[in-house]
Amino acid sequence: MLKKTLKEMFKWNSKTNLDDETVESILKDENIVISPDTQREVRIPPGQHEDKRWPVLHAGSVNRVDPSQWKLKIWGLVQKERELDFADFMALPRVQVFSDIHCVTTWSKLNNLWEGVSTSTIKEQVEILPEARYVMVHAHKNFTTNLSLDDFFASDVLLATHHNGNALNSKHGGPVRLVVPRLYFWKSAKWVTGLEFMAEDKRGFWESTGYHNHGDPWKEERYSWQETDLKL
Repeated sequence: MLKKTLKEMFKWNSKTNLDDETVESILKDENIVISPDTQREVRIPPGQHEDKRWPVLHAGSVNRVDPSQWKLKIWGLVQKERELDFADFMALPRVQVFSDIHCVTTWSKLNNLWEGVSTSTIKEQVEILPEARYVMVHAHKNFTTNLSLDDFFASDVLLATHHNGNALNSKHGGPVRLVVPRLYFWKSAKWVTGLEFMAEDKRGFWESTGYHNHGDPWKEERYSWQETDLKL
């Protein structure tokens, strides 16, 4: 468990960017996971521009989820299905991740500090069957996004509840959103409700409407027509 809350460690709020002194403190803290892309000499991928704001983009209206009603279902290729309520989830070991954000709409936001539950901790909550190779992330209003297990269990991926010391509000995906720092931000699904482990890959919501099935910003994997294998 974290020894201190984020607000006890640093002084900021979710409406401002982290100042240089705070970023330096984060980078020196061995307990914080540093996303590898933040260590690049050039941190803005091709075709992107830096935006110090945090734009709000999603399909449909904002989902306002009552944490007391929130549940995370884990199913598919697992030995036994599991469902966690918000209290169960918040009792799991916590992690902090420092990362950048790269949205397919071309904006990037640098220097974000997240708090939540690492996906590697989720892996400890169920026995995933050997044939599982992919995960479909489910969210409110039937939103989905697909990931390989390699991408999903990367060291800097987490189910986040906080950003820069403040609980995520509804418009940014609270109470719980996925954060996958090394892929375009549509893969970081808001309002997560379930994890379905699968043997075969299948496209999620945006991937079915023309977005790239993988979404690496450094390769500009934006659209499905860029894919060399279009079997899905």
